[in-house]
Amino acid sequence: MVGVILSTARKLALKIASYGVMHLVVAILVAFAITRDWRIALAVGMVEPIFQTIAYTVHDRVWHKVERRRMASNIEEATEAFTARLDIMSPEEQQRSHDAHGHRGHSHALPRSFKQVALKTVTYGVMHFAVAVTVAYALTNDIRTALAIGMIEPLVQTVFFTLHDRIWARIEDRRARESTATA
Repeated sequence: MVGVILSTARKLALKIASYGVMHLVVAILVAFAITRDWRIALAVGMVEPIFQTIAYTVHDRVWHKVERRRMASNIEEATEAFTARLDIMSPEEQQRSHDAHGHRGHSHALPRSFKQVALKTVTYGVMHFAVAVTVAYALTNDIRTALAIGMIEPLVQTVFFTLHDRIWARIEDRRARESTATA
């Protein structure tokens, strides 16, 4: 059990770190394109991603909780969802449990519908805008520059966020398939 928890924590830390690096590079490039000043671009690029990574971590955890709650109709299913997410319950065990309780066709894999991906992306974009404007204004003390960075940088980051999220979903799906194959 401790090994599973450590493995899950390691995966989460790697996902957050990869997001932070991606965000850092994009933030510097966008800030430079707007300001044409490497000092401001580096300041924005170094400070803003720290706050965004914290906000992203909270956002991602909230979405995982929302998705799990949506799928769990009672305590038993909530327990199944939790253990399935931690790779404790094999897909075969999940299927046996679902068949016994009349839940045919029901899965505890986190939803990946277009509507949910779009809603998650929109909420991420709004959060990102607020943080970007606040940090850019604190660093530049110029509302026009802050709004420009705050509008353009989150749009670019939102595209990269969606790509990052989809890549990680594929990695998690592949790992789940590999663990099923070895079990």
